[in-house]
Amino acid sequence: MIRILRYLKNAKKMVCFIFVLLIVQAYCDLKLPEYTSDIVDVGIQQSGIEMAVPTQIRGDTLWGVGLFLEESDTAFVESQYEETSEGVYTLIDGADETRLSQVMSAPLALCATLTEQTDLSTLRAAVESGATSKEQFLQMKEQMANQTGYGSMLEQKAILTVRQEYEALGMDLGAMQTSYLLRKGGMMLLLTLVMIGAAILTSLLAAKAAAGVGRDLRGRQFRKVVSFSNGEMGKFSTASLITRSTNDIQQIQMVSVLLLRMVSYAPVLGIGGVIKVLGSKTEMGWIIVVAVAIIFAVVFVLMRITIPKFQKMQSLVDRLNLVSREILTGVMPVRAFGREQHEEQRFEEANEDLMKTQLFTSRMMSVMMPSMMLIMNGITILVVWVGAKGVDFGTLQVGDMMAFITYTMLIVMSFLMLTMVSIMLPRAGVAARRIDEVLAVEPTIQDKEAVLDDALEHVQGVLQFDNVSFRFPGAEEDTLEKISFTAQPRQTTAIIGSTGCGKSTLLHLIPRFYDVTEGKITIDGVDIRDISQKKLRSFLGFVPQRGILFSGDIASNLKFGDPKITDEEMVRAAEIAQAADFIGAKEEGYHSSIAQGGSNVSGGQKQRLSIARAIAKHPKIFLFDDSFSALDYQTDAKLRKALAEFISDATVLIVAQRISTILHADQILVLEEGKIVGKGTHQTLMETCSAYQEIARSQLSEEELKGGRGA
Repeated sequence: MIRILRYLKNAKKMVCFIFVLLIVQAYCDLKLPEYTSDIVDVGIQQSGIEMAVPTQIRGDTLWGVGLFLEESDTAFVESQYEETSEGVYTLIDGADETRLSQVMSAPLALCATLTEQTDLSTLRAAVESGATSKEQFLQMKEQMANQTGYGSMLEQKAILTVRQEYEALGMDLGAMQTSYLLRKGGMMLLLTLVMIGAAILTSLLAAKAAAGVGRDLRGRQFRKVVSFSNGEMGKFSTASLITRSTNDIQQIQMVSVLLLRMVSYAPVLGIGGVIKVLGSKTEMGWIIVVAVAIIFAVVFVLMRITIPKFQKMQSLVDRLNLVSREILTGVMPVRAFGREQHEEQRFEEANEDLMKTQLFTSRMMSVMMPSMMLIMNGITILVVWVGAKGVDFGTLQVGDMMAFITYTMLIVMSFLMLTMVSIMLPRAGVAARRIDEVLAVEPTIQDKEAVLDDALEHVQGVLQFDNVSFRFPGAEEDTLEKISFTAQPRQTTAIIGSTGCGKSTLLHLIPRFYDVTEGKITIDGVDIRDISQKKLRSFLGFVPQRGILFSGDIASNLKFGDPKITDEEMVRAAEIAQAADFIGAKEEGYHSSIAQGGSNVSGGQKQRLSIARAIAKHPKIFLFDDSFSALDYQTDAKLRKALAEFISDATVLIVAQRISTILHADQILVLEEGKIVGKGTHQTLMETCSAYQEIARSQLSEEELKGGRGA
């Protein structure tokens, strides 16, 4: 979870505001049960009379209350009332109602009890005659206090006395009750509206913050992957990188919403509920302890069982993506060799493993909800059972019990929210770790702090390999060893050799897809490692061995190398690459759509478009990595002839398998097991290099060998 919280640091202000809104929402949520309790206890049972302090009281009743008061308390009570002309005492403005309630509750209850047995006039006569002393009344008050503890029953009796007093004075109790209910109901409605507004705004901001996290992570991961050299790309499969950029980040985004919306809210709500419960007089706090202990036990068991499965699930998603991608990209050879059933079985196994793991985790999560509901309902029954006894004994009111049930449910629900998130956190934690694995990789090929881009402001294109050796990371032997040659502008340097001899690897060292292990490669005398990668690749025109096109149209692909390429330059490049004919035959011409990967054009057309893309850029150095192998001999010859006329001032390097493609090259390098075993023109190599002679005899007839023709 710490990793996920770290992703939210860019949205600190929004997170703080969300936390404030959650506190407001929790306050409203915790305040509502109080109003519910007041409506039941005060509004319904007490007719809207909130305290045992009458706003109006008859003189006789006030005298009866004074019998049970000390002299100081009597003076205080009399100071809080003023007598009207009708002989009724009215509570003064600014009266201390809290103290009055403490002082008058027991006397009011005792006064009501006495009046049920004896008339006040008779009682007054007995007091005045000395038959009954005030000490006796104070002793009665003390005895009643010992019996009831000034509890709920005493307060209810006092409020009943106030109600009877109001009835005797002819006050409208119905209007008083209605006014109280409307006031409390209005406050509940207001709190509900505030709570709804806070919840909606919180959800909106949480979704926005989480979407920002997803956006930033995708951007960071994409930029990191794009900066990888071929060495770093080899550490992660393409399927795994796709999963990490989509599914894993989606997991982080979803859990980020839950963290902001639920995980932050649950503790606030739970702690607030516990404070409310402990502050109540219900004496049922032990029920909360039992509920929390049971919930923790259930969560612990579920976490121990499900966390390993969630960790395994992400690797199974990678496996399914890998198998799917292999089958879909290789569907033609699969069909050609009749391996459909075998590949279906491979996919079924990967799919089955993922399904079983997902079913297991889903079943465990499905067990969680009924378990929590069982706990909640069991706690409700326990509260009602214990609370009913309190109501029966007069130590607990119905509204207080209802409020306690609500608070208990809020506390249990807060733990339930945490439990739901805790089940999802392990999978999100695995996803975060996988994302960090990519972000933590430092590309081995990086620009130096001080680059020499200015030294190549007017590049000529002299390319030199100076005693270059290269070894793949982790390999025991060099792939290329002691390679030295110079490729001059206005000349074609060809590289040929058997499969696996290092031809393509040599070409990949020039754009720094890999860095040399020993030696150096220079352009116009400047080491390419001293140049920024952007500057270096700006004057290279690279055509890969396998033609790669991007979804869009033909024009967008041909202008891919430089957005400043004009339509005239684009058309000219297509003509040189012998692509103009098939482009012109299309209904929409250069605006004809290209499907993903160029799947709607043939291999030869794809290769010609790749060559045209490099030509349109006007690079100083052309790198053709066996780019002519997909072309027929006639198209190959036409293309090379037009290319030679157009790029007469550029340096050209061609990797080829066919002798006919490089027959007229100015310099031919023959590679064998990573070493140069021959260097020179076709005629020279036919005389001095046995490896080249073997390749030539396997491809050209005796007549072509003698005549030197191949184009």
